[in-house]
Amino acid sequence: MKNLKKLMLMAVLTGAVSSGAYAQKITAAKVPAAVKAAFAKTNPGVTNVKWEKEDGKFEAGYTMGGHEMSALYDANGTMTESEMGIKVSELPTSVLSYVSANRKGAKIKEAAKITKAGGEVNYEAQVNGKDMIFDAKGSFIKEVKD
Repeated sequence: MKNLKKLMLMAVLTGAVSSGAYAQKITAAKVPAAVKAAFAKTNPGVTNVKWEKEDGKFEAGYTMGGHEMSALYDANGTMTESEMGIKVSELPTSVLSYVSANRKGAKIKEAAKITKAGGEVNYEAQVNGKDMIFDAKGSFIKEVKD
């Protein structure tokens, strides 16, 4: 019985700690004014924004020009990266080849082009519930849980 209690406590603590790593939906009222101002300046006219907070940063999710978009800001309003949803066919050929060779039979569910604040471009391919990240040339960098 004592071991069962310990096991239950460990499960609860693990869940609490791991849930902090995921994004939390928040209202615009909880987004710092500097973040909202920076977003409005770079995206004039965009009004249907969904906000999330993840690892101390604020993510604005929105649609523009038929593309699912997001922009990630620190609390001071500095954009650290932006992401644009793209068609799987728009991924570099080397990304498609890598996934085909290393995830036999798996399908890419979603794809995105990520642009870091300094201009560095990465690609993201969502495969089997994980995000596979590639550099601008399509070379594999890492895999993270979606």
